[in-house]
Amino acid sequence: MTDAVRVRPLADGDWDAVVELERDAYGGLGLSEGRAALQSRAAVSPDTCFVVDVGARTAGYVLALPYPPRRYPDLAGTEETTAGHPPGNLHLHDIVVAPDLRRRGLARHLLHHLTATARARGDERISLVAVGGTERFWSARGFVPEPGVVPAGEYGGGAVYMSGPVPAARQTPAPTVPSPSAPTLREVS
Repeated sequence: MTDAVRVRPLADGDWDAVVELERDAYGGLGLSEGRAALQSRAAVSPDTCFVVDVGARTAGYVLALPYPPRRYPDLAGTEETTAGHPPGNLHLHDIVVAPDLRRRGLARHLLHHLTATARARGDERISLVAVGGTERFWSARGFVPEPGVVPAGEYGGGAVYMSGPVPAARQTPAPTVPSPSAPTLREVS
């Protein structure tokens, strides 16, 4: 991938691309929500919804919103507000990357950006509903299943509510400068 990759806030002009990406990702599972529902989720929490661009192309998106632990958006409805939802849990509702651009780290860019946003907001956990057999993918990223939260069939067969702690910011160690008398790695080998 030679084009620049950039994660940025979701903007009004992104909706056609987002709706198409969502339909392609979830339509075959019977879980596509449509523009009104997607826009309502972003409208209640615009600071936690992002797209990833590859060059000039909107290649993926993430929609997340504050939600109480062990609860999640109703796929058949729209969001009115997140007022009254206690702070501390950010629900990752959708994360989608265009099929021809998968396996290139774009979802990782979105997830890292979302995690940093959750950390800055003071959230302690991120939750999600794993659909379409993605539970293993999310487990590998530190999310733990909480069986019995999502009723059978509500988010498709095998949907599992999962959550994980918002990890602390990575500390990048300061580069060490060898003292003049210390041998460098090349000199030792």
